[in-house]
Amino acid sequence: MAGQPQLWDHPPAKRAFARLVASAITVPGPEVARLGAAARAAGAYVVIGVHELGGGTIYASLLYFGPDGALLGVHRKLLPTYQERLLWGQGDGSGLIVLDTPLGQLGGLLCWEHWMPLARQALHERGETLHVAAWPWIHEMHQVASRSYAFEGRAFVLAAGTVLRKRDLPDDLELLRAIPGEPDDFLQRGGSAIIGPDGAYLAGPVWEEETIVYAEVDPARAVEERLTLDVAGHYSRPDVFQFRVNRGG
Repeated sequence: MAGQPQLWDHPPAKRAFARLVASAITVPGPEVARLGAAARAAGAYVVIGVHELGGGTIYASLLYFGPDGALLGVHRKLLPTYQERLLWGQGDGSGLIVLDTPLGQLGGLLCWEHWMPLARQALHERGETLHVAAWPWIHEMHQVASRSYAFEGRAFVLAAGTVLRKRDLPDDLELLRAIPGEPDDFLQRGGSAIIGPDGAYLAGPVWEEETIVYAEVDPARAVEERLTLDVAGHYSRPDVFQFRVNRGG
C-alpha cells in the first residue's frame, strides 16, 4: 500500500538482517573448530548447513568434515531462491565438490539447487553415490525432488529437514510478532528421510519429531542401478551433448 515501507526499508527487517550477519560463522573460525572436534569425537563424516560470513556477505553453505575433524570442503548455494536474494550472496563452481571417501563418493546440494538440472549433473558427472540434500523442511515437492535426485543420479540421498516451532525463535526477535499462530505451532515440520538409488525410501520420512534417521546402505547398489540408467555414462550421449563446469572461484 502507498506510504508503507517496503521490506528492504523496514527497520525490524534491517535489524533482523544485522542479527543474522552477527550470528553467521567464518571459515575458518571457532565454530568450525568446534564442529570439527565433534566430527572427530564421533569418528564420522559430517555435512552441515550454516550461515557463512565472507567479507560483508553471508552465504547459505554446506561444510564437509572428515572423521579426523578436518574441514574437507565448503559449498555455497549457487543461487539464493526468490526473496533469499535479499540476504545471501551467490556461490560458484568451486563448491560443486564430491569427496572420495571409503564409504563412497560424497556430495550435497542446498534446497532448490535440487531443481537446477546442471547443478545436479555436475555432481552426477563425478560419480556421486552418497548425496546430502539439505532443506528447510521437506514438504511434498521437496520429497519429490529428493527422490528424483536419487533415481536420476543412482545415489543414496540423505535428505535432512528442520523441525522448528514458533517457540524456538528468540523471544526478542521483532519479526516474531508478524508470524501467526501459537508458540507450539510448527514452522518447519522436518520430513528427514534416507532414499535408495532406485528412489524408494529406506527410512522415513519423519515428521514433527526431532530424531536421528538410520539406514544400512550398500554402495554396490548404486552401481547395480546404473545398469538401466547412468546419466553420466551410457545414458549421457556425449556425441550429442557436451557438459562443462567452471570450477573457478
